[in-house]
Amino acid sequence: MNKKALLRDDEKIDSILGGRLGIIQPKRGYRFSIDALLLAGFVHLQEQDRVIDLGTGCGIIAIILAKQRPEVRVLGVEIQDRLVSIAKRSIQLNGLSDEIEIVKGDIRFPESFCTPESFSTAVFNPPYRGLHSGRINPDPEKAVARHEILGTLGDFMAAAAYALRPGGHVYVIYPSMRMSHLLAQMRLVRIEPKRLCTVYSHSGASACFVLVDGLKGGGEELDVLPPICIYNRNGKYTRQMTRILRCLAPFAPCAAV
Repeated sequence: MNKKALLRDDEKIDSILGGRLGIIQPKRGYRFSIDALLLAGFVHLQEQDRVIDLGTGCGIIAIILAKQRPEVRVLGVEIQDRLVSIAKRSIQLNGLSDEIEIVKGDIRFPESFCTPESFSTAVFNPPYRGLHSGRINPDPEKAVARHEILGTLGDFMAAAAYALRPGGHVYVIYPSMRMSHLLAQMRLVRIEPKRLCTVYSHSGASACFVLVDGLKGGGEELDVLPPICIYNRNGKYTRQMTRILRCLAPFAPCAAV
């Protein structure tokens, strides 16, 4: 494959997971960060699962999940035209056109891109900030990715509830300081939190993220997992984080977080 033919002048290919995957990204604009990798490592998939990735961005989570479980099929939904194009070309780059479909869609109107109760798993990494919270980035891609301009957390959760069959799972990463808001939005649509894991940038810091696995129609019981610490005192990945990244590599014989 001629990789250069898949690129535009303002784009490049970033190699991840030891060079096993390549992700097309703009040289400027929205770029994925470590929270996407943390979320991908938190997802538990079963054979023949149908996954919907809401707000797929460049498609990184969909690509990792499809590489890990080739029998799984993924629908990635993205509202921004440029990111739709990038995700489609990244999928082609990684040879996953049969496993992943990318569509342009607005998560506020899930009926426009899927039928109700048609997926077993939903995953999303939503905008973290409210529309009136902090300065909005002048770059439109970054603004939409970071602020609830084209969809609130409630909109994402409602779309997941619409798409999931009873007993389906939703996986989400969100700032720990807004954890109460996340759990409240889950329960509003009858998605019960079942596993929760806090993430710390380094030992001694306050938590920065929370990973949550919710079950549609589930009962009350929450398993609070041991926390994840990303960096050690030298600014390098901890052994725990290194293991998570190693387990993300395709076909690696490791359990998820």
